[in-house]
Parts: sequence; C-alpha cells; structure tokens
Amino acid sequence: MKKFDVVYSELAERDLRGIFEYIAFTLLEPTIAKNQSNRIIDAVAGLNQMPERFRRYEKEPWRGIGLRVMPVDKYLVFYLPSESKGIVSIIRIIYGGRDIEKQLRQTK
Repeated sequence: MKKFDVVYSELAERDLRGIFEYIAFTLLEPTIAKNQSNRIIDAVAGLNQMPERFRRYEKEPWRGIGLRVMPVDKYLVFYLPSESKGIVSIIRIIYGGRDIEKQLRQTK
C-alpha cells in the first residue's frame, strides 16, 4: 500500500495552534486542549494511507480542485491529496460551527 507524506500549510498550523489556545486559555481547559489537538494530529497522520477515503467537499471551486474533508470530533480538516506527488496537503482545520465558506474564501 502506498504511503503519502502529510504536510501542513502555514494556515493549517495556525488553525491548530488557535484551536489549542482557545481551549487552553479562553476556556481554561489545558488538558482538554492538549487531548483535542492530539486527536486532530493523530487523525491527520492517518491520511498517509488511502487519503481519498473521505468525501470531496461539495461546493465549488473547492470540489473542482479535489479538496477533501475529514471530520475529527467537531472540527473539519480540509486537505488535497496528490497521487502523483505522493503528498497530502493539509489546507485548513476549522471548527464545524463556523462559517466554513467564509473561512475557505480566506484560504489562498
């Protein structure tokens, strides 16, 4: 079975850090913040095998470029798999209750 390299965009890294900081410092739950971050990181690491198992995001222009979405608890991980390059690029990690379209429009 082919293994893919998983890489985070700068924005996805910022998203993950923001999730941790919000839970740890705003909600004052550092243990939950660490556990949630670890669950996301572990799920993302699992994309190194069969990354196309999750659905394509249904709205354009994202569907047309092959953007996929993986749910992790109440968060959505948006990523682009490249079979030819053997890479899975993590684009964004967004809380599911946010305006997803607005957040994706801010993504370059």
